[in-house]
Amino acid sequence: MQVDPNSAGFCDHRLERISDHLERNYIVPGKIPGCQVLIGRRGHVAYSRSFGFADKERKVPVSDDTIFRIYSMTKPITSIALMMLFEEGRLQLTDPVHRFIPSWKDQRVWVKGEGVDMELRSPKQPVSIAHLLTHMSGLTYGESLFPSDHPVDKLYGPLKDSQPSLTGFVDKLSMIPLRFDPGTNWCYSLATDVCGALVEIISGQSFSEFLGERIFEPLDMSDTSFTISDEKVPRLAANYERDQDKNLVLIDDPVESIYADKRRLQSGGGGLLSTTADYAKFCEMLLGGGKYNGCRIIGDRTLKMMCQNHLPMNTDLASVAMGSFSETAYEGVGFGLGFASTLSEVNAHNLGEGDFYWGGMASTIFWVDPRESMFCVFMTQLVPSGTFNFRGQLKSIVYSSIED
Repeated sequence: MQVDPNSAGFCDHRLERISDHLERNYIVPGKIPGCQVLIGRRGHVAYSRSFGFADKERKVPVSDDTIFRIYSMTKPITSIALMMLFEEGRLQLTDPVHRFIPSWKDQRVWVKGEGVDMELRSPKQPVSIAHLLTHMSGLTYGESLFPSDHPVDKLYGPLKDSQPSLTGFVDKLSMIPLRFDPGTNWCYSLATDVCGALVEIISGQSFSEFLGERIFEPLDMSDTSFTISDEKVPRLAANYERDQDKNLVLIDDPVESIYADKRRLQSGGGGLLSTTADYAKFCEMLLGGGKYNGCRIIGDRTLKMMCQNHLPMNTDLASVAMGSFSETAYEGVGFGLGFASTLSEVNAHNLGEGDFYWGGMASTIFWVDPRESMFCVFMTQLVPSGTFNFRGQLKSIVYSSIED
């Protein structure tokens, strides 16, 4: 891989501050085991560097082909897949989900109470496909990400206890009351898992087959999948969290990883493994208006619609979001069909107005900036993602390194 920051319009000396920042503040103090960064601009690789260990117990360094758990960075891929079916006329964004999943026709909305005393009512409008893509469906993540005392969130617990098919999963999900009327609020949720089920139902293919045939093979994303094969286990990074003393603790050993289980739910919301190189190809496709190496994945106009702000009255997430967790800040940030976007640098207190992006639970991030013809992919394996503000820190360094 040829790295040429000057041809990409960067000052190489200023861009090198990324290396110093990550080494000095994260790798040497042991705050993260290792990481990888790749930046592309104007068709050139401006920066590509690996740091530290992919598996610190076995002293395996991060390498160009290290495989990472990308968790919610699966969501933009799933959203693109569903919108590919939109382009074929097989669905409309206004379609109620129950058109394809009949069990969703009888959904109810929580009013008050808990347990047997819970009061429910019919929603003012059914959940639509647009509601799923924008996280305005009324679904939540339950208690799976952070503790919650809300009566609805507590009902999500039994979903963890089984590994059903995608259709079985969404049928179970339909029995949990909606937290709010669809279209009235924004809440980070299992909605994108439902999008994955819709891809499977509408296409007639398994979700993994659709992604492989329609996205991964055309983009040559050969290391992106829902499970890890035996021969690739040595390349899978270990996953960590920090204990009360801020020491790294192993939570998923590559040799005994849950990702080896072929029965795992093919989660459109957070189930994929990938490499930095693979995800960079996905980003190049997005930056190329849906096209990569002459192969059209999705239409340019469809992608532009997806990246617009779909929140009511063109407001930001701070005005409509419920819950304190997602893979983005709320102020000055909009949300489209599968991506967050920076609406205002002033309100967001960050650079990159006009970009679109997301991240994953193990602190992985990406962003694509059409105005600057640039993308960035950052990979590490530290849960939860809110531990450090990698996106904000990298943006400060990257944007201030642009010369032209």
